[in-house]
Amino acid sequence: MDRFSVSVRSQFRGIYAALASLVFPAPCRICARMLDTGNRIPFCHACLTTLTQELSQPQCARCGRPIVSTAVIESASPPQCHLCRLATYDFDFVRSFGAYSPAMARAILLLKYTEITPLGSWFAHQLVKLAKQNIAEFAADVVVPVPLHPSRLRERGYNQAEQIARPLARLLGIPFRSYLLVRTRPRPDKIRLTHRERWETVRGAYAMHQRAKVDKMCVLLVDDVFTTGATLDACSRALRGAGAVRVAGITVARALPSSLALDAAVMVQDQE
Repeated sequence: MDRFSVSVRSQFRGIYAALASLVFPAPCRICARMLDTGNRIPFCHACLTTLTQELSQPQCARCGRPIVSTAVIESASPPQCHLCRLATYDFDFVRSFGAYSPAMARAILLLKYTEITPLGSWFAHQLVKLAKQNIAEFAADVVVPVPLHPSRLRERGYNQAEQIARPLARLLGIPFRSYLLVRTRPRPDKIRLTHRERWETVRGAYAMHQRAKVDKMCVLLVDDVFTTGATLDACSRALRGAGAVRVAGITVARALPSSLALDAAVMVQDQE
């Protein structure tokens, strides 16, 4: 197809999107203003722009936490956050696309509880950009979503991490294996968890599926939000225990100290 044809098709798509927004007005699912795009993602242009703002640099060389301390940046090359200097995490490398802002929190919760399938694919396309920036670190043999406990999976009907991981694996050309990892212990009913309780809740809560093999494999773990890092750490320990040689993680959002003040959003997020 020549460039002219592509340009014409692009123009028609734009016209169609504009007409659709006029004929079928609907509110943006984040800010509630009327949609001004015909995108399958029910977000207005302004909110989409907000969601595509990547995390600031520099970041911790291991877990990807943005570093603002000049002393930390100058003291080590590459710089590491306090937790990674203490060797807290078992995984090798993690990166998140954006901050867990109010808009991002709303978008993720929509995927989590309303199963807007196109949103999972949209998130996957954002993560591909991140993966291309870290090609060597994200080289993997399999893509594995962080699993839900069977009781939560029955209740919800789907795993939001899988909604992101499946299209991501397809875009990266890496085999998708959702069955490799299982959650063996459910999350407690308590709505809000302290930092310590988050770690205690997931410690030993993940295991390999019977007959699943990851011996000498590099694994790419996928989840929606990196909050404390406890979940990815627990999954990594289970995978390493089964022989995985490298575990990298990738998430849509990263909860930072400022974003943890989002009480309403975090309360729902804590119900996972």
